[in-house]
Amino acid sequence: MSMEETTRESIEFDVLFVGGGPACLAGAVRLMQLAKARNTDLEVALIEKGSEIGAHSLSGAVMDHRVLAELIPDYLRKGFPMESEVRKEALYFLTRGNSFKIPYIPKYMHNTGFPVVSLSRFTKWLAGIAEDMGVNIFTGFSGNRVVFDSAANRVKGVTTGDKGLSKDGVARPNFEPGMNILAKATIFGEGARGSLFRELAEMLNLSSGKAPQVYETGIKEVIQLPERNRLMDSGVNVLHTLGHPLDLNVPGGGFVYEMSGNRASVGFLTGLSYSDPMLDPYEAFIEFKRHPLIAGLIEDGEILEQGARTVSTGGWYSIPRPVFNGGMVVGASAALHNGPALKGVHIAMESGMAAAEACMEAIKKNDFSEEILSRYTELFNNTVSGDEIFRGRNFYQALSKPSPIKFIYLGAQYFSRGKGFRDPMRLEEDRKQLVPAAVGRAETPENDPAYDGKLYVDRLTGVYFSKTAHREDQPNHIVIRDPNLCAGECRTLYRNPCTRFCPGGVYEIVQDSKEQPFRLKLNPANCLHCKTCEIKDPFGNIRWTCPEGGGGPGYTIS
Repeated sequence: MSMEETTRESIEFDVLFVGGGPACLAGAVRLMQLAKARNTDLEVALIEKGSEIGAHSLSGAVMDHRVLAELIPDYLRKGFPMESEVRKEALYFLTRGNSFKIPYIPKYMHNTGFPVVSLSRFTKWLAGIAEDMGVNIFTGFSGNRVVFDSAANRVKGVTTGDKGLSKDGVARPNFEPGMNILAKATIFGEGARGSLFRELAEMLNLSSGKAPQVYETGIKEVIQLPERNRLMDSGVNVLHTLGHPLDLNVPGGGFVYEMSGNRASVGFLTGLSYSDPMLDPYEAFIEFKRHPLIAGLIEDGEILEQGARTVSTGGWYSIPRPVFNGGMVVGASAALHNGPALKGVHIAMESGMAAAEACMEAIKKNDFSEEILSRYTELFNNTVSGDEIFRGRNFYQALSKPSPIKFIYLGAQYFSRGKGFRDPMRLEEDRKQLVPAAVGRAETPENDPAYDGKLYVDRLTGVYFSKTAHREDQPNHIVIRDPNLCAGECRTLYRNPCTRFCPGGVYEIVQDSKEQPFRLKLNPANCLHCKTCEIKDPFGNIRWTCPEGGGGPGYTIS
């Protein structure tokens, strides 16, 4: 079933924020602060596709609280949900059976005094502040497409997805059509690889002349530890690693952070620039947990929550044109991330706040053109966050170099404030990095003895721990452009890497009988919304679109 835009109900606001992450929430709070200071009445809305704010929010996360203190100076009095404070940190290089403590931690990774947070709890807290200030927050509303006025060449808002369609697109008795949410300015903050902003970028050539956005896939668990445990006893409550289980040619690494209530945040990130199609980021995460150093810290623990997301790591030269008539893009959707420091929360917040400042100037002038809204770019680039991204502008490029030359490149960019030997250094799309499977390693056996069902679980059990839920009878939100390609050329060349790079087990290659050919089977209900599939598929054959609003993960402490 399809509906013309003119038949849909429309609701109008002054400003619309798309996404319930730290970028849009901080932007909404700052906009309301500015409106109050100038005695201006504004109608501001924020839509979030998760069932509630925080349900789709997942990160490490050690947070630089500088921006939070600027936005909400009395944040501690207002109940800021801090898990712990970084007291002592360590950086380790791991081999298969050993660990070596690195004596020197680069200055951009110094975290002492910073809070460790659950991003899910933090965004929920920040949303409460925004609502108290008058922001209209609508959860369970997925952005289905951009409302674009071609005649005026401007964004007018978004259309939310229909609810109650069957798999074949027929309206069920409980059908609820989506609506047009219109605004003078629309701010997109959907996280990494945002589907609406991708649509806009393609339409307006916003990435023309830019380096491609590249990503890491992070898998994280919150683990309940016994009352007496080696993590708390060690005195080191924030630990980062590099090396095993990845070889030195693949960017990535792991972390263990102390949380409140004898819990630990444990995660591993794999750079999607890897070339081996047999590499499995989920299995890499399990191998990381089983390393003697990590296994000792989480011994006798139990998983409380698991999830996955992608992180945009391309940096300064990957940032698309962030302004257009009628709108802006903020946070991870705009590739705003401090790669060297492994941080993005405060940068996302500062980008949202800069966008709010630009919005207020546009409101004063009643002019929401790209020319006026471009004040956002100037404001953000002049922040500390903007400087952080610029100083790390060639970091991921250097990290992606083969070993051992990468360490020379990393050292050069470190001591030259990001310039290195060549500025800019070249980036390639992640999906173009795979080589034929003949040079890859063997697949992991299905009955892997590493899984114990308690502390080491298979990916389908991990989906259970993410509390992911989708209505089964809805149109498939994962679009395969050519299914024959999956069982044919992709299987021959790469042995179907989608069955490994997806942390939720969405993709399976099955054969109904020996007489039947192989075919791709989709399990979209398992989708964690990380979008690794769209990023890493070597043929660009997978298109991720928003499922029905309210579906997806149900994070509460991640």
